[in-house]
Amino acid sequence: MVNRRLGKNSVILMMLGVAVIALSLVCLSIGGVKIPLKEVALSLLNRNTGSSDLIIMQFRLPRIIAAVLIGAALAVSGALLQGVIRNPLASPDLLGVTGGASVAVVAFMTLFTGYSIHWVPVIAIVGALAAVIINYVFAWRRGVSPFRLVLIGIGISTAMGAITTFLLISGPAYLAAQVLNWMTGSIYGTNWSYVEILWPWVAIFIPMSLLFSKELNVQSLGEETAVGLGSRLQLSRMILLFYSVALAGAAVGVAGMISFIGLMAPHIARKMVGNLYQMVIPVSALLGAIILLLADLAGRMLFQPLDIPAGVFTAGIGAPFFMYLLFKRKKV
Repeated sequence: MVNRRLGKNSVILMMLGVAVIALSLVCLSIGGVKIPLKEVALSLLNRNTGSSDLIIMQFRLPRIIAAVLIGAALAVSGALLQGVIRNPLASPDLLGVTGGASVAVVAFMTLFTGYSIHWVPVIAIVGALAAVIINYVFAWRRGVSPFRLVLIGIGISTAMGAITTFLLISGPAYLAAQVLNWMTGSIYGTNWSYVEILWPWVAIFIPMSLLFSKELNVQSLGEETAVGLGSRLQLSRMILLFYSVALAGAAVGVAGMISFIGLMAPHIARKMVGNLYQMVIPVSALLGAIILLLADLAGRMLFQPLDIPAGVFTAGIGAPFFMYLLFKRKKV
């Protein structure tokens, strides 16, 4: 039975990997200028000498790679938070993670003109980490309970939203459009520089998260059981929260406030492969990549010549999805 379940999950994982690759090729082909898949393949093999090579390699490919990395980072961040809090409704928005990152980046954009984009993910992670530390300090009472983390996180998220709005209003007028576009959540204009500063965070912290997957499985059994099995509960929570913050902060720093991927992807992953985090984490990463690729493709194609931010579509899908989950849990 276990071997059958493992085999089924492995097939699902491979199918999702193939789906990411196939969808990426479609996204490379479709756009304002439609390019045959043959030319896409030749460009990827460095054998395309036509004019389409520039469009593929310098405009579309970095945007698609960024979408895959950002979607995976947000999804795994959400999976870690849901494991730590033991609540499938948790997401990076819930603990003030994305709110703290937003405040830090908007302040950085407003106060330091002519900034280097290489600093943006770092600034976002610092802001997100500060928000989580504030949450952790206020939630501490002979340990940190998931319930207090959630309640205080909601308050922090609201406060961070107010501070972000204040910074936007009080900042230079010419930056307002840029900041608003970033806050909506967009990967428009993403180039190789953004990919270069993003991929190390994803390449380090998703594998590190997998190393802690057994710890998440133990914590899912409850605090007393986890401690009885030898788990260093508070230390593990701090480490896992840091991993979640690093992934969400790096993603927000590059793409802005793309919401609900951290909620949707882990929930769908558990429906597909069960509750073992050895499978939930990689499946969530692939699902997050697929969701953001589809959202970005919809933003590019549905309202041409406008390029609608991907965050608009993830929010449009995620908000009803959240309400569905809330209603379902209320019935239970």
